Order: sequence, then structure tokens, then C-alpha cells
Amino acid sequence: MIIYNVTTNIHESVHDQWMIWMQHKHIPEVLATGKFSSARMVRVLIEEEMGGTTYSVQYTTDSKATLEQYYQEDAPKLRKEGAKLFGEKMLTFRTELEVISEY
Repeated sequence: MIIYNVTTNIHESVHDQWMIWMQHKHIPEVLATGKFSSARMVRVLIEEEMGGTTYSVQYTTDSKATLEQYYQEDAPKLRKEGAKLFGEKMLTFRTELEVISEY
């Protein structure tokens, strides 16, 4: 199992708009690709020097191959909308995690 982790720091001036967009549009659209079985959104409990609030969205998928398929077929369009709406007020980085075991 692979976790596709997207960490975003969002500026206070667009925070509420971004949160609505994430919960009601973006995350449902990512899940609608059929390439992820679930998603979890969490707030990162650290204060950044640059300000803003940081969140992590963790999408679960079955394999690296499925994630690569998402990158090729879906990610460019979905990423473009966020960049258009929030621009430099949204700083995002992505991490791929492989689940070794669960307890």
C-alpha cells in the first residue's frame, strides 16, 4: 500500500476559501479518479515561521504503479486549479510513503 501525502501551508487570507475548496471539491475530485481508496486530512501541529496553517492530506492507493498512473492522467489538471485559485498563498510539497506494516 502507498500513501500519497500532500502537505500544504495556506495563507490566512485565503484559508477559509481553501478549506471549503479542499473538502468539497478537490479531495472528492481526487478520489473520483478511482485511483485512491481513501483520504485523510489532518492539521500539522507546528507553527511555521512564515505563518499560515499547514495541513497534510494522505491519499491511500494500492501500488506505486497506480500512483504513477494518477500522475500521468489526473494530477496536472487537478494541480492547475489550485495554483490558479490560490497562487503564491499556497505552498505545497508531496511525499510518497510505502506502508511496511500496521498494528
